[in-house]
Amino acid sequence: MTRTPPYPRTLTRTDGATLSVIYIAVLVLVPSRLVFAGIPLDIRPSMLLGFGLGMCWLCAQMVDTLGMAKGRSGVRTSIFLFASSQIATYGYVTLRHMPYDELKSADLSFVTIVSLMAAGLLIIDGVRTLDRLDKVLKFVVIACTIMAVIGMLQFFTGFDLTKYMAMVPGLRSVGTGEAVLARSAFRRPGGTAGHPIEFGVVCGLAVPLAAHYAFRSKKRRQPSRRWWFCVLMLSMGAVVSLSRSAILGLLVAGIILLPTWPAKQQLHTIVAALGFLAVLRAFVPGLVGTLLSLFRNISNDPSIQGRTDDYASTEATIAQHLWLGRGFGTYLPTRYGPIDNQYLGSLVENGLVGMLAFLFLFLAGIYAAAAARRLSTDPHVRDLCQSLLACIAMLGISSATYDTFAFKIASGLMFVLIGCAGALLRMQKSAAAALAAAPVAQRTATSPAPLVREGTSP
Repeated sequence: MTRTPPYPRTLTRTDGATLSVIYIAVLVLVPSRLVFAGIPLDIRPSMLLGFGLGMCWLCAQMVDTLGMAKGRSGVRTSIFLFASSQIATYGYVTLRHMPYDELKSADLSFVTIVSLMAAGLLIIDGVRTLDRLDKVLKFVVIACTIMAVIGMLQFFTGFDLTKYMAMVPGLRSVGTGEAVLARSAFRRPGGTAGHPIEFGVVCGLAVPLAAHYAFRSKKRRQPSRRWWFCVLMLSMGAVVSLSRSAILGLLVAGIILLPTWPAKQQLHTIVAALGFLAVLRAFVPGLVGTLLSLFRNISNDPSIQGRTDDYASTEATIAQHLWLGRGFGTYLPTRYGPIDNQYLGSLVENGLVGMLAFLFLFLAGIYAAAAARRLSTDPHVRDLCQSLLACIAMLGISSATYDTFAFKIASGLMFVLIGCAGALLRMQKSAAAALAAAPVAQRTATSPAPLVREGTSP
């Protein structure tokens, strides 16, 4: 009796999605305080990898055989405009004398922002199919969940796993090295992030994506427990961070997502959220009350008063450098005080031009997700578009309550998600154009515009 030979495994060629997953893993899972040893600037591993992605994008754009997307893209244009504003500001401020510490910070900030933009560009043009985009977004959820689990260990036990991760050869730690801070009677976990605020924001921005994959798996009768576990861990991470920015982001996501969901799904979500808070209040006494006090006593909060006092000191700087700013990364918190508002920070450091370019990044990402949703009639694709829109909007709103570019993981994921929105819009436009060019006999009034799937011609 002859045995039927096994079917050969289909191997997927390394593409933009593969490189993006590697970048996300290094960005999120390597503690943000770890940098390369022996280099004058504090270069994180993800920054070096971002430059590599940028070189891949540039080289692939010069040929037509590597599958890199060409043609116009509004999101790519927004990144180019933002890059132009950064180059203009850097050239403007380095023409004059600067203190050494400000010049060093300006150099590091410029290098950092270039690596972040490069990663976004590769995703826009290098992720060509919906299957590959799903791989990238699913890994965002998984990586953020791992960070959330590390944070849970810090919150409940005080055990900081990142101290052992700092033993990687060739890396050194910068900053205080403390990943766990305190507020009221609770530990504020930082996970692998640089601060509990960043930890909360990163966990919060992944909740809409985790919920999307959990609901989609359930509707398709596929295993969904792992995605519900991700939703639980990420929600807990956002809550125990005791960060106003994270809670505000979750509220914004709920406002954007709930109206687009079926009534039954809305009801289940609201009941689950209330049950989650009730269980949290029972098992962690005082936590919910502390969260409410963050907003109830906001007018008397010393941290808020300190921020508003710092805002007044920026008026003279803005008036002096209105158009191009005083230099990205040169408004040192140790010397001038923190700003904790990225829009105001961009106005100070990059001027009016840079602040508008920063705002345009969010608007371009939101528009791309909304436009892709309009082009599709597939309910799963439409929900993915709305989830991406919610994530980008969360980051846009939260940027008014913390300084985004001071936190490398949050700012890196910002460009990743905006790049994913640009890639999704391009896929939908290509599918709609292919459907319009098909013979009339092959079309039906109810046929959704098919997205390009893996293994088909783009």
